[in-house]
Amino acid sequence: MKQLSNLFDMKLNNEKISMVTAYDYPSAKQVEAAGIDTILVGDSLGMTVLGYESTVQVTLDDMIHHGKAVRRGAPNTFVVVDLPIGTVGVSDERDLEHALRLYQETGANAVKAEGAHLISFITKAAAMGIPVVSHLGLTPQSVGIMGYKMQGATKAAAEQLIADAEAVQEAGAVMLVLEAVPSDLAALISKRLAIPVIGIGAGKDTDGQVLVYHDMLNYGQEHRAKFVKQYGDFSTGVEALHQYHEEVRGGSFPSEAYTYKKQVLEALD
Repeated sequence: MKQLSNLFDMKLNNEKISMVTAYDYPSAKQVEAAGIDTILVGDSLGMTVLGYESTVQVTLDDMIHHGKAVRRGAPNTFVVVDLPIGTVGVSDERDLEHALRLYQETGANAVKAEGAHLISFITKAAAMGIPVVSHLGLTPQSVGIMGYKMQGATKAAAEQLIADAEAVQEAGAVMLVLEAVPSDLAALISKRLAIPVIGIGAGKDTDGQVLVYHDMLNYGQEHRAKFVKQYGDFSTGVEALHQYHEEVRGGSFPSEAYTYKKQVLEALD
């Protein structure tokens, strides 16, 4: 299994880190078999797997359920699991209780928390021994306020994002996810920080990249963001299912090739 130290070594050696967001046992098995460096069990599972309108409806129990499945599917991959909205940023005691439960019950290597306002939580979690990955830029849990748009686009916003990135590192974050920020800004932050910086919609000069399994394989997704490259197409499953439906209706399935054959009734006579 890749350890955190391996990811730091990759950054030092200018080796790019691959991360894929996966949510269940079979997808995690595929990701591990492909040799991907890290898996993120993101709260985006709310939309991609559970059919919610946003990540706001995702619960801690949802994340634990899916995190455990991913760990079973990828026992040898570095796994990060999201803390969903409402589980951190409430109080020190509750924040740490939720983080500890997620970390222990899923067997994850780290938990991820969105936003620069969680400095106190990151510090206390690190002191407790819970590795925290920070997420800055576009933070989906706050989309109701910030909207789905590029972040850090003005001088003031860029300076604030740089300061926030340095602050979460100082607090003890072990990795940073930067989402939907200008590529030159993401490159600057990646160079300034000692921790690995993983980009999504942040250009090629971060220390690594993350894409969502369902987006990159066109699996049940109707919209693809600008930064998503499609590497496969699972949408053909609809055609296959329709063919099955027609064969059942027409009586051609199951054919002899898919049937157990033994003259049981003759033996009973």
